[in-house]
Amino acid sequence: MARAILPSRQIILSLVFHILMEEISYDDFARLDIRVARIVSADTMPGKSRICQAVIDVGGQTRTIIVGGAQYYTPDSLIGKTVVVLLNLEPRTISGVTSEGMLLAADVDDKPFWLSVPEEVPSGSRVL
Repeated sequence: MARAILPSRQIILSLVFHILMEEISYDDFARLDIRVARIVSADTMPGKSRICQAVIDVGGQTRTIIVGGAQYYTPDSLIGKTVVVLLNLEPRTISGVTSEGMLLAADVDDKPFWLSVPEEVPSGSRVL
């Protein structure tokens, strides 16, 4: 009996992503508060292997965020990084920690590569 060849999880997710993505207006894009931030601390989360929590500095204001990709990066490797974050995302509580934003990343085979800018760009700078 012949075995069915099933598509990988990544292929299925990619197809769903492209089907669900729709064009947005410039006004919709302008509503996004995307800024430069520095990761000032990061810690593991008990019982979690794929996420950690971090504190970011966004121009003198600090926020707690949940960071995916903990299976690829240690919390210590994140500290000091200058990253790009979405700030006006609705807060979400994950494992008892409220995440107040999202690090932006490129996704390559389910591994995040954090978007970053040179260190001389001040924390809190808007990304246009």
